[in-house]
Amino acid sequence: MRALVRRVSSARVKVLSKQVGSIGDGLLVYLGIHIEDDCGDLDWVMKKILGLRIFEDEQGKMNLKISQDQGILLISQFTLWGNLKKGFRPSFNQAADPAKGEFFYNLALDQLSKNFAGKVESGIFGAEMQIHAIDQGPVTIWLDSQNRGY
Repeated sequence: MRALVRRVSSARVKVLSKQVGSIGDGLLVYLGIHIEDDCGDLDWVMKKILGLRIFEDEQGKMNLKISQDQGILLISQFTLWGNLKKGFRPSFNQAADPAKGEFFYNLALDQLSKNFAGKVESGIFGAEMQIHAIDQGPVTIWLDSQNRGY
């Protein structure tokens, strides 16, 4: 499972020109599911997201995790598993099939809602989305449950 986590001052997602999710200060998370992912991968990624200490404390150091006054906007993104080994056109053969991807995406939303006291919003799985965000920092963190050692 891969997650690209962006610290934002605001983010919103639209589907067919209709806003379906928005947050103010918080985290914009793009989530990609791998063909071999299981609940252990999901648990690891969710724990990392909720524990990331990337918000500044009173001394200006990134020492605080997300607070209940902030929000998380979760967006499904199978293209995080794009592979360019054979040229310039990405292959997505390592991404989970849509049924598995949607299952784990919904589990991720459920875990975030249960374990985070702030606002949790989302895009629509499988939809063509327009995401608008204002990065804060910028701070962008890459998480990969298949490669936890970095």
